[in-house]
Order: sequence, then C-alpha cells, then structure tokens
Amino acid sequence: MDNLFGIICDICREIIKMKYLFSLILFFTAFCGFSQDAKSQGILDKLSTKMKGMSSFYIEFSANIKNSKSGQNENETGKGWVKGNKYYASYGENTIISNGVKTWTVVKEEGSIYESDANAGDEGLNPKKLMTIWETGFKNAYDKESSLNGETVHIINLTPKVPAKADYHTIVLYVSKGNDLKKAIMKAKDGSVMSYSLTKFSSNPVIDDSKFVFDKKKYPGYPVIKD
Repeated sequence: MDNLFGIICDICREIIKMKYLFSLILFFTAFCGFSQDAKSQGILDKLSTKMKGMSSFYIEFSANIKNSKSGQNENETGKGWVKGNKYYASYGENTIISNGVKTWTVVKEEGSIYESDANAGDEGLNPKKLMTIWETGFKNAYDKESSLNGETVHIINLTPKVPAKADYHTIVLYVSKGNDLKKAIMKAKDGSVMSYSLTKFSSNPVIDDSKFVFDKKKYPGYPVIKD
C-alpha cells in the first residue's frame, strides 16, 4: 500500500512539473509574441512620425499585379504628389486627382472619369494611403530582418483587425533601417498580389496647389460618373 502511495505521489510531482513547464512555455511564447509586436510597432511609429513631419512628398514606384486564377501579370510605373490631404497620382494610363474634398479618377482605357468623395472607402491608388497604410485597421507583427536590393530591411506583416471588411488578408512591408518604406506587397482575397516598390522619394518638395485642381477641359469627351 505504501508502495502504491509512493507511486501516486511521484506521478503527482511529475504532473506538477509538467504543468509548470507548460506554464513556462506559454509565458515565453506570449512574451516572444509581445516582443515581436512591440518591435514592429516601434518601427512603424518611427515611420509614421517621419511621414507626419513632412508637409509634402513625391514618390515614384514600380508595380506588379499578379493573379494566378485569371492569369493576370501586369507591370506598371507610377508617380505621386502629396500635400496635406491633397494628392495627384498617375499610374499607367490612369490619373487620380484629389483636392481633399472630391477625388477624380481618370480611366483612359474607358474614356471615363469617376468622381467620389475624398473620404470614401475606396481610395484607389492614393499615394498618401500607400505610405501610411499600417496606421489604421491592421494588426502588425515583426517577421524578420532581410536584404532588399543590397539594403538591410525589416519585414513586417499586417493583417486586418476586421477581416470581413478588408480587401486584403495580408500586407507585407519592407522598411529600411533609416525608417523608409521601400516595398509593400498587398495580398487580396481574390488571389491578386500587388507589389509596389519605391524607386524615388522626395520629402517636402514645393508643389503648387494647382496640381490638385481637376480641370474637365483637359479630358474632352470623357463623361463624369459620380458615385
């Protein structure tokens, strides 16, 4: 009987040890996860601070859009001018102009212009949104340090806080040690993968406000379709 009692005590001690070990594993897993999130948030906070410290900026980028289901594989280049809440972007043959109140998207292939409120949910190729996409609606997690075009970068993954309301299930950011966004890969729910690589960035350029004025006369024959 004493033997049996001793065996039971040994088993109990082992269970307690296992529970303790399991608790430690949970603790360190949670701590590592927190550390990764804290690290990515710290990097993104510095990036946000840098962007918000600019009164204007200009970017040039190359883009690739792939969709294995549809066979789409397109390459384009684009430019963007941003001043406050106003922006002007050209992407391939499309042009987007926003004066901060209204946004006009000129689609040359269709010969049409789409007008919408500037604060509408679909912001298209808003260069300001592209450069600050991590700020709202996404959780972030640090992935790893890597190399991009010979430069050391941080790779950070974004996932939507409310997946049902998001167009993308994952966004991957490549941020340099100097707190510059170098590349963004957006993975959409429909299988499309959009990669944007920044090829030029200028902070605080002088941009005349006329850049953000929509002039219908420049697009004769183009109907304006209001959302």
